[in-house]
Amino acid sequence: MSESKSSSHTSTSTSSESIISSSPPIEIYDVVVVGAGPIGLATAIGLRKRGIENILVIDQARAFRQIGHGLDLLPNGLKALKHIDRDAYEEVKKASINFFKPKQSHSGNTVETTLKQKPPKTSPKWVYKNLQGQLIRSVPLGFDDWLKIYGEGRLSIPWYDLQTTLKNLLPEDRVKANHRCIDVIDEPENQCVRIICVSDTKIETNLYAHWDDPQKYNDTQPQIADIKGTISEIKSIRAKLVVAADGINSTIRKVLYKDSFYHSFAQPEYSGFAAISCMEIAEIPNDLEKELEEKFFQDSSIMTLINDQVSTEHSYAATPRLLLFRKQSGQVGYILNLAFPLDLLQDKSGSYLINLAVQELEKAGFPSEIKKLVSISPPCNIQQRPFYIHRAIISDPTQNPGNSDFNIQDHLVKIQPPWSAGRVVLVGDAAHGMPPFNGQGANQGFEDVLTVATAIANIAQKNNWDDKQAIATAFEKYERLRRPFVAYIQDATLTGLAHSSNEKWQEFQQQVHCRNFDQAIEALV
Repeated sequence: MSESKSSSHTSTSTSSESIISSSPPIEIYDVVVVGAGPIGLATAIGLRKRGIENILVIDQARAFRQIGHGLDLLPNGLKALKHIDRDAYEEVKKASINFFKPKQSHSGNTVETTLKQKPPKTSPKWVYKNLQGQLIRSVPLGFDDWLKIYGEGRLSIPWYDLQTTLKNLLPEDRVKANHRCIDVIDEPENQCVRIICVSDTKIETNLYAHWDDPQKYNDTQPQIADIKGTISEIKSIRAKLVVAADGINSTIRKVLYKDSFYHSFAQPEYSGFAAISCMEIAEIPNDLEKELEEKFFQDSSIMTLINDQVSTEHSYAATPRLLLFRKQSGQVGYILNLAFPLDLLQDKSGSYLINLAVQELEKAGFPSEIKKLVSISPPCNIQQRPFYIHRAIISDPTQNPGNSDFNIQDHLVKIQPPWSAGRVVLVGDAAHGMPPFNGQGANQGFEDVLTVATAIANIAQKNNWDDKQAIATAFEKYERLRRPFVAYIQDATLTGLAHSSNEKWQEFQQQVHCRNFDQAIEALV
């Protein structure tokens, strides 16, 4: 009997061992990128270019739709993108050119321009004018114009087109939507971190069907707010490293800082600047349209109007600036950037915002033509957008991020919230989001990608995936290289330094666009 019992015990033990051994091993990616915007996708492309293929990109979006604003990719951003992956650079350049080609009819003939639309006589320009319509500065928008000056061109591309172009350079199974990250947990026993995600189980099986036919899905694919009674599924994804490219409201940043000394910096800070915009005014009285054409538009389709009588850099930043543009269709729109208390903008109606904008234009001395244009804006087309920031340098003890638990000692000792913690690193807006006044958001993001992809490639080449000190050193190098320059960009953005004079403008452009990226890469080795 004892032998029988012994035999029975042995049989059970063997069976358990068989079950354990047959269980699938834990899948651990080398890198998981959180955020499938242009910066997150470029990170994945850069890593694959450097031989790291065991990667995954996840995004909280339930589907990728044709939304988002246009982006200006400037020489520094394009140089970084070319270093990340030349194929990506060429595809983005091609996508930009195709977008701005004349539209074709179904018969293949070029669609005729509207009566209001005038073909440009020369390379298009972004002009800066004073309130009398006199030219302050003219910035060419053509690729070749920038190429001659800075050794690289300039492109304009819709956000969604940029996202689509980069996504198409990655294997479909490497990019997953419907994965909303809610937590990141260190797992020392597995030498990795675990990303906790929530997915909606009602979403279609083929998340990317609409990539093949965008028009079919643009207006029908449900968004987060459209879905009632969703069934959520919790998923765990493990990775040796996590790159957080999840934007200004980064969940990863909040998780990293919430229980730390840096909890005051988990949320983005209101920058003090906001925008009131109307992207389309379809019907403009003929006399007003004529006045706008003769005094402002002339041969330009996009311009910034400002009172050039300001005398100091600080007052320049605080002075309302109106970006006035005319679309290819001939419709006119504007974006009014101004320094403004946040509570005067939020939860306000379109009519209220129109009156507010007119009042601010009146205070700033804007001419009657501009005030009339704003006053006839359709209230349903009015939008307000506060601009937020994650400051790269915090050194002024009078600055307060606006949190009730803000600790002034954080400022007094000049402690900066780090862009990495253990196996997790922040890039792009998650690290240093800022207002878009100098068009450097995406461009600085691409510079981050180049630096981080190079740093991670060095970790992979030396097989340091399990060496915490090597990982920390690599991410510290990334931060030391990037933080001072981002701080310079943010300062120029918040003070209006780059726009205060033509001399300052030229100096800023040289500082930003004429750097040597090869030297930056060498500094990481």
